Amino acid sequence: MTVRHDTLTISWLGYATVRIESDTGTVVYIDPGRYGTLTGEWDRDVPHPPGREYTERDGDLVLVTHDHHYDSDGVRRVAREDATVVAYEAVDAASIRAGGREVEDLDALPYDVRRVEYGDELAVGDIDLEVISAYNHPDGRNVDESGEPIHPEGFGCGYRFVVDGTSAFWTGDSDVLDGHADLDVSLFLPPIGKNFTMNRTEAAELAAAIDPDLVCPIHYNTFPDLEADSRAFAADVAANGVPVVLDEA
Repeated sequence: MTVRHDTLTISWLGYATVRIESDTGTVVYIDPGRYGTLTGEWDRDVPHPPGREYTERDGDLVLVTHDHHYDSDGVRRVAREDATVVAYEAVDAASIRAGGREVEDLDALPYDVRRVEYGDELAVGDIDLEVISAYNHPDGRNVDESGEPIHPEGFGCGYRFVVDGTSAFWTGDSDVLDGHADLDVSLFLPPIGKNFTMNRTEAAELAAAIDPDLVCPIHYNTFPDLEADSRAFAADVAANGVPVVLDEA
């Protein structure tokens, strides 16, 4: 399934991976790969895009928010030869490998790789990009057994970007933060899983505050800890007069 919004075509490919293409042919991917979503092993009977073998290699810009979403094989599956890969400064392949998952170093990838930090603004071709803070509150519910945030401040980011005049916002793995509601957003891509990020209720409240032109939730139902009632989320968003769509198949 694909979603049309203004001059953009949006496809949620699974987990945190979204493909956005403008009518002029510019293609952006966010957080490609992991959990078999792009290699075909993913298979759960829940509302979620099906896993498939995906090797389009048509992306002009690939955005990576943090270690949990960095998959070098996924990047290679979506990026074209002359792509730009923008990654948050703290993404650390060595740390990921130490945790038991094999990935290539970012700098070893055959693309124009750019590291960014909170507050950075840059242009990649005709795409304007802003790096947004993303983290879990130290006193919130998304903490580990020792009481530390699962995504501490400085671990990852979100991105607001403008393609062909349409602004989009992917929060990354984040709770709702001060400043989110003040962003100028046409397409809002929130996570709504029950753990690790804002949940569906919090995301719906943020959608009402941002008041975008369209909400398309992602990052849910990929595995049990990310389960969410997407229809209840959509109902809550629509009840506040905000257009919403579920791209689940």
